[in-house]
Amino acid sequence: MAEVSMCSSSSSSELTPDEERIVIRDIALTAEANSKEGDTFYLITQRWWQHWIEYVNRDEPNNLNDASSLSEHCDSVGTSTLKRPSGIDNSDLIYDATSEDSNAGTEIHDTLLEGRDYVLLPHEVWNQLHTWYGGGPTLARKVISSGLSQTELTVEVYPLRLQLLMMPKGDRSTIRISKKETIGELHRRACEIFDLKAEQVCIWDFYGRQKHALMNDMDKTLDDANVQMDQDILVEVLNHANAIGSGGCMSSVQYNGSLEKEATSILVEPSKSSLSIAGGLSASKGASKSYNTEIAQSQSLPSPARESDNAHGIVGVSTRGSTGGLTGLLNLGNTCFMNSAIQCLVHTPEFARYFREDYHQEINWQNPLGMVGELALAFGELLRKLWAPGRTPVAPRPFKAKLARFAPQFSGYNQHDSQELLAFLLDGLHEDLNRVKHKPYIKSRDADGRPDEEVADEYWANHIARNDSIIVDVCQGQYKSTLVCPVCNKVSVTFDPFMYLSLPLQSTTTRTMTVTVFTCDGSALPYACTVTVPKQGRCRDLIQALTGACSLKHNEKLLLVEIHNHLIQRFLEDPLISLSTIKDDDHLVAYKTSKLLKKTKYLQLMHRHGEQGASDKQTSSGWKPYGTPLVSLISCDDEITRGNIQTMVQKMLSPMLRNDVTNSKAALPKLPLQLVDENNAFIDLLMEQEKIIKLPSTSTAILIYIDWSQNLLEKYDTHYLENLPEVFKYGPVTKKARSEPLSLYTCLEAFLREEPLVPEDMWYCPQCKERRQASKKLDLWRLPEVLVIHLKRFSYSRSMKHKLETFVNFPVHDFDVTHYVANKNNSQRQLYELYALTNHYGSMGSGHYTAHIKLLDENKWYSFDDSHISPINEEDVKSSAAYVLFYRRVKTEDANVSNGVQDNIVFSQK
Repeated sequence: MAEVSMCSSSSSSELTPDEERIVIRDIALTAEANSKEGDTFYLITQRWWQHWIEYVNRDEPNNLNDASSLSEHCDSVGTSTLKRPSGIDNSDLIYDATSEDSNAGTEIHDTLLEGRDYVLLPHEVWNQLHTWYGGGPTLARKVISSGLSQTELTVEVYPLRLQLLMMPKGDRSTIRISKKETIGELHRRACEIFDLKAEQVCIWDFYGRQKHALMNDMDKTLDDANVQMDQDILVEVLNHANAIGSGGCMSSVQYNGSLEKEATSILVEPSKSSLSIAGGLSASKGASKSYNTEIAQSQSLPSPARESDNAHGIVGVSTRGSTGGLTGLLNLGNTCFMNSAIQCLVHTPEFARYFREDYHQEINWQNPLGMVGELALAFGELLRKLWAPGRTPVAPRPFKAKLARFAPQFSGYNQHDSQELLAFLLDGLHEDLNRVKHKPYIKSRDADGRPDEEVADEYWANHIARNDSIIVDVCQGQYKSTLVCPVCNKVSVTFDPFMYLSLPLQSTTTRTMTVTVFTCDGSALPYACTVTVPKQGRCRDLIQALTGACSLKHNEKLLLVEIHNHLIQRFLEDPLISLSTIKDDDHLVAYKTSKLLKKTKYLQLMHRHGEQGASDKQTSSGWKPYGTPLVSLISCDDEITRGNIQTMVQKMLSPMLRNDVTNSKAALPKLPLQLVDENNAFIDLLMEQEKIIKLPSTSTAILIYIDWSQNLLEKYDTHYLENLPEVFKYGPVTKKARSEPLSLYTCLEAFLREEPLVPEDMWYCPQCKERRQASKKLDLWRLPEVLVIHLKRFSYSRSMKHKLETFVNFPVHDFDVTHYVANKNNSQRQLYELYALTNHYGSMGSGHYTAHIKLLDENKWYSFDDSHISPINEEDVKSSAAYVLFYRRVKTEDANVSNGVQDNIVFSQK
């Protein structure tokens, strides 16, 4: 194991935490502004960095998760109880034991993610922290240029790992080398490792244990040579005669460039990440051994003078393959997100047939919602190139140019979400190919109690009257959406089209919390509010979510408390209280209070009632705690009389007055209130209404008790104070699901499950004439020929960006969704078979996309990794990287065919 020094330097012992923060911030600002190719950055474990950030920011009010750069992190929040960190300990980033092959150097774990496992520090920042704290080991990495224009800077955290195989002797060695190093440098290092002379050696691209190219262009970079992570390099030792006979493999070698300090694995995609430095400088991410595939991209391209839009004229490394439909796409610089999505669409049989025939007559040249046919033409041309004879990878420049023109969000060479691109492509192709030239205006009618079948057919007919294309024919289905108002129980049913299903995963980073909201001014009845918050968040995250959900006014604030046994257990006023301290079976209440009052105390109204059947006249000890306490604010600057307290409490309870009491003109009697003074004595507030109350000087709260007699309960409907909902209620189905592996069926059930709308999507109830957090229930109604399923791995919020690495067990064959279709008039079994999917590896900002595709004619699966295509086994299709799934309907001749009988199952043809 690499040596880790744990001694902590005392050089900063004279600096306060705030002074340390300022020093590092200033150094970071200077370093970020001057980053350039060749600079050295250092990995530091996220765990230690987080500790230091919280230590130096313990008195700061800002949000840590909002910091998007290193210098901003130095001005982020922490806690007030942390001790000074000990020495830097990067041992969790490296393997316990070093590789037996010393040429690979200190090996870091293959699956590290920037922002989760480590942070990248400029050389100057690392030096200063190391001077103060000591520790290690030191993990240095170089800044390289990347992207199409080679102007984007990226830290190469994972350089190439190559397996050198010397023949005929058979010796092996593993090395790490930058993708920006030259073939000449690789040749020199191979000679050094195996103790060979340059004139004795030829090196070959030995990808897949086959000789693909003689690597004799000494000035060419490994990136330009399309060398991949973990591939083999053949070091062939020749005698002089063989060298001449082979066409002059090499008689002498000129070495260009100097040997730079080596790092460790390959860049997947150069792009920004959540901890970017200098506006786009971020870690590169390589292949994980567990993925058992090569994740290597940013394919270098020929110079413009040699480029050709003709697929057969493009210079490049041939894709390994010999069957039609196995043509790769060159990576133009962070375009793997586009390549993976395109390959899945191109290999959709219905689209392959359509775009290889004459589809021009269906182009809608006048559609204002389309791209005047240009997107469809560009896609069709690209599809034909990918299905044309030959195996030379295609450079999709014309298509990307059209894409950038009509969707500027995809311009440039940053990484993007392949699902977002797929959604745009399907919608854009539909509009370009819409057979409806003049869309009629159609106003949808309410269901008005009509049968679902009639309403659904009407909605679908209206949709087809305006939208009719090959995309609708193949990809669009229909679901039933039911909304129920939580106040008036108004039910709204619509039948809407869908292009794909976005299924939630069981997130380990968020949790759903239910809080009961009370108003202090008597303006509304209490109501339950359900929000989603970061699982490891703080009370400020819960307050923020509730603020939007309950439509808080600008002059209001929320007071959050925990209720236990009808009493306030604790005030959750500290915004930094961790939500992990709140359990699912706890009960939370949020009180709407005024934030205009400055110097205030809390008036706590505590409820008590007697045993059923007991006399209304009983001693204080005979009353038991009851209901939920109410809270309001009292200004300390005003004189408060007993009558003022009576008025305030009556106002707080007024929404619960029964109708017959509200309509009565008789004056309401005074309430049986008792105040607890500083000596814990009870003062009857029915007496001496004008007497001024002395506010307690040592307590922040004024305790008032109300005793609910049977007569009083007849005037007020106090059930609103009873039976507070738990923070999260588990049902028996949920418990069972949590104990089983996550399957695609589980995800589909979660998508279709009834749940309250999120606050930002609150529904306008036509009956209440107000926006309500209605409950929503989705049901599948009409299914398409091709069912596209998006697994929602990425989550975004103001304070959190996260990718779920959850493994979803999805069926490759016999995906049966029959029981999820609400339209029972369709007696056919709804069976689907997987034929394509996109994968996402790595972190959100710097990951890599590939596609797995089944050639139906061959009944074989292939991995499409930009320009590289290789066969894979069907069992290798499933992984935690699966992102967008493409299923094709299986036509059953017998609706009652059993799962075990396959003779009558064939792919449907349109």
